[in-house]
Amino acid sequence: MTMSVVVTGLGIVAPNGLGTEEYWAATRSGKGGIGRITRFDPAQYPAKLAGQVTGFVAESHLPSRLLPQTDRMTRLALVAADWALAEAGVTPKELPEFDMGVITASSSGGFEFGQGELEKLWSQGSQFVSAYQSFAWFYAVNSGQISIRNGMKGPSGVVVSDQAGGLDAVAQARRQIRKGTRLIVSGAVDASICPWGWVAQLAGKRLSTSDEVTRAYLPFDSEARGHVPGEGGAILILEDASAARSRGAKVYGEISGYGATFDPKPGSAREPGLRKAIELALADADAAPGDVDVVFADAAAIPALDRIEAEAITAVFGPKGVPVTAPKTMTGRLYSGAAPLDLAAAFLAMEEGLIPPTVHVQQASEYDIDLVTAQPRTTEVRTALVLARGHGGFNSAMVVRAKDPVASG
Repeated sequence: MTMSVVVTGLGIVAPNGLGTEEYWAATRSGKGGIGRITRFDPAQYPAKLAGQVTGFVAESHLPSRLLPQTDRMTRLALVAADWALAEAGVTPKELPEFDMGVITASSSGGFEFGQGELEKLWSQGSQFVSAYQSFAWFYAVNSGQISIRNGMKGPSGVVVSDQAGGLDAVAQARRQIRKGTRLIVSGAVDASICPWGWVAQLAGKRLSTSDEVTRAYLPFDSEARGHVPGEGGAILILEDASAARSRGAKVYGEISGYGATFDPKPGSAREPGLRKAIELALADADAAPGDVDVVFADAAAIPALDRIEAEAITAVFGPKGVPVTAPKTMTGRLYSGAAPLDLAAAFLAMEEGLIPPTVHVQQASEYDIDLVTAQPRTTEVRTALVLARGHGGFNSAMVVRAKDPVASG
């Protein structure tokens, strides 16, 4: 029998809420966190809106020695990991250090820290550049700092596949648990809301340049014009189900299936790979399309990409065959942190029996999907599918199920 891998803790840092309770209260009711950028003056840039994490004071959560060596994304990730471990009822120092690992995803690394050090290099000289620049910018730094802080020496790593990376990291964590590691801290937190990061994103030509919060990020809408970026994400605690059961842990649900594909070369006659990723995830979960109660969409808000996603969903589930939602319209697209946050939302949706809304969107008639807009939808949620795509052709899909701890195994 294949080992069941479950989620026992969530650590959430999102533009519309810090912590699981605050985030879900906002998300279930359609409260967003997108606004004009305040972390720098965006007046000179064509895109001026972002989902920013507010109310986070790193000094209130982390020792002072860590602050000079960490980027904002790492501070958010460390605190999210602390919250997730606490929610899971795990005290790392009480477990064997090689029984715990950390596998996260990253889209761009510590851009804000890097920008600050480059400014010092250009304006003051190399002797003023922090030695911490050698790793504070690096993609793997969140995995490294979480593992050091918690004494975790088991299988660890980082996955870099843009927005799809968050699901890919959780899938890799599941593999390691099935190989015998007791616990893996996984998920992703990203933060690139700084001038250097902003210019890099603008170069991709996928950012919305609307200044109207309620009409800027509109996936599956006839007025779709690109996405609004955001910062934050979610850290999840993954465990072998039997180990979680033996210590009486609360279980949010199971990571049941995963599939990943890569799109063909642009202009190719071959079809995009998202549908295949969905089919692989369903097969891995031993689930039929009819078992899925909700799809959390990637929601690119680029008409061509929205069409590909809608067609993949209808090809698998049929026209309007399954409720579809994109709560990231409240937060913006959080780079690699987006899909882990969707996983967290899926587990919370299961817990309450409520599908959060896709705010602000007026679904275009050309998309034959059952998009949950404006208001949340009350319904039983036992199985959810989360989709994520990364720039350049990455496709990932993950099936999660509600799981009673007594039935885990």
